[in-house]
Amino acid sequence: AVAKLVKENAVVVFARRGCCMCHVLKLLLNGHGVSPSIFDVDEKNEAEVGAQLRRIAAGEPNFPAVFVGGELFGGLEEIMGAHIAGELVPRLRQARALWL
Repeated sequence: AVAKLVKENAVVVFARRGCCMCHVLKLLLNGHGVSPSIFDVDEKNEAEVGAQLRRIAAGEPNFPAVFVGGELFGGLEEIMGAHIAGELVPRLRQARALWL
């Protein structure tokens, strides 16, 4: 289910419910006009979702975990860094998450 979601959507955010960093990340993406697919992670599904993410992404993804164009982009720190460096919008366009 996780791999299919990542493959079929330009931007996917795996986020813990109630996580303030996850909320900030969603606001940043929405502010750019991106409507990411959101997969809510909680204590019931965290172990299984984490295992599925490890199978499709190199390394150990943490939450929030953002996939852009089918690849793990990173978490809030990576998204903010790309935003500040002016690299986020081109990457989102490349993934066809933005049209303008």
